[in-house]
Amino acid sequence: MPQDATIYHNPRCSTSRNVLEAIRATGVEPTIVEYLKTPPSRDGLRKLLDDAGLKPSEAVRKREALYTELGLADADEETIFAAMADNPILIERPIVVTDKGTRLARPAATVEEIL
Repeated sequence: MPQDATIYHNPRCSTSRNVLEAIRATGVEPTIVEYLKTPPSRDGLRKLLDDAGLKPSEAVRKREALYTELGLADADEETIFAAMADNPILIERPIVVTDKGTRLARPAATVEEIL
């Protein structure tokens, strides 16, 4: 069981809410970062993706209208990363960090790997 947890959370997202509850069910009260209100810095976002072993194209919200508007389907990784850093709505959620690792908890059960 982790000692500490941080969730990059969107309270309007059911998956994010379910992951938050799964963390709490372990007895841990996580630090909640509502990343749309308090987005990670560029360096912070890069670290989250690196720690989770994800390329930007694997952590971008493809169903977001802005993804299409910016033409990201054919973009390179750095362009996608820059778009995510400039527009946090494009960051897929939730991302969870514990002392056991960092995961994009999608599907929600993925969080169990680090709890």
